[in-house]
Amino acid sequence: VQLVESGGGLVEPGGSLRLSCSTAKRLFDVANMAWYRQAPGKQRELVAGITARGRTNYADSVKGRFTISRDETNNTIYLQMSDLKPEDTAVYYCNAYTQNIFWGQGTQVTVSS
Repeated sequence: VQLVESGGGLVEPGGSLRLSCSTAKRLFDVANMAWYRQAPGKQRELVAGITARGRTNYADSVKGRFTISRDETNNTIYLQMSDLKPEDTAVYYCNAYTQNIFWGQGTQVTVSS
């Protein structure tokens, strides 16, 4: 099963980006999914999660700025990121977990002027 990510890039501080992560329906329908990020020299950290039923949770550092959502039609989760800060710079990874754990390949987000 693959997790296919897209949407990273370079953005100025205060800007916005939307990340997407698509997977197979058989996984999407049952998995809890999440976005993690890893900055250079730091451990991977949870950014936001969404259960198969749509319950969400966020890291304190992104509350009020990031929104995670599910699109049942396209078997896709999104991470809408607003008011981006330089400290949000990282590789962002999509994650899905049931009895197994799946990871995407990662997408780079760089916030810089």
